[in-house]
Amino acid sequence: MAIITISRGTFSGGQSLAECIAQKLGYRCLGREVLVEAARRYGVPDEKLSEALTKKPGLLEYLTKERKHYLACIRAALCKEAKEGNLVYHGHAGHLLLRGVPDVLRVRVIANMEFRIRALTDHHNVSREQAMQYIKKMDEERVRWTRFLYHEDWQDPALYDVVINLDHMNLSGACETVCHLVNMEQFKATSLWQKAMDDAALSSHLMALLATNKSISGEVEIKADGGIVTISGTVESLSDADRVRMIVRKEPGVVEINSQMRVRLAGIPANAIPWEG
Repeated sequence: MAIITISRGTFSGGQSLAECIAQKLGYRCLGREVLVEAARRYGVPDEKLSEALTKKPGLLEYLTKERKHYLACIRAALCKEAKEGNLVYHGHAGHLLLRGVPDVLRVRVIANMEFRIRALTDHHNVSREQAMQYIKKMDEERVRWTRFLYHEDWQDPALYDVVINLDHMNLSGACETVCHLVNMEQFKATSLWQKAMDDAALSSHLMALLATNKSISGEVEIKADGGIVTISGTVESLSDADRVRMIVRKEPGVVEINSQMRVRLAGIPANAIPWEG
């Protein structure tokens, strides 16, 4: 029932490793498919979701809220898949999208520039110089958006359980290593893992529903705990708070709502409001 995330730079061999692991373990292997599912489930254009994960922020990021909403949809689609277990995910930022989910094996794959240039030029009609520039550009953008969205350095090894260098280990050896690690006791699903995964799936789904509902103004947070859903944050009106509760109440799996929303009054900071929404 394990979940494995593979993080890699462009043409570092991460997708090939993910496919090898999935085949050996009999797991599902997903990458871009999660974006397609998120687009279908929440009615968001596929290209917008892709940009939210890969497009570098500008000097002034005006679309912060919109980008967070798209990420909520992607996280919800990934959590839906992950709650079933037996998954290898090699899409962007899996280790960050599943932050807070226990017992995920987070793998980082690295390779030197020559390895990556060769992988790119073998599959595409580009020069060595073009390949190098492309890889550097993609790496720089990934560092920037990870720092912007998650306040983390994508290259920090502390974010991962294991770092595999494909310069020093061939694909077969790397695959064997990860398969061995995932069979360790700490990565085997328990009833506590299943509850945590169900809670993450429900809370992320509710966040995505609220994020894509254009009739609600404000920023709310959702936390699910065994069907008890706590709603916090700030909305613009009492009617917004009512709509939030109505959307949450309708979803399967919600047994109780703990509303801690605050309503923002014109000119008054949200933390000055003495009553709950």
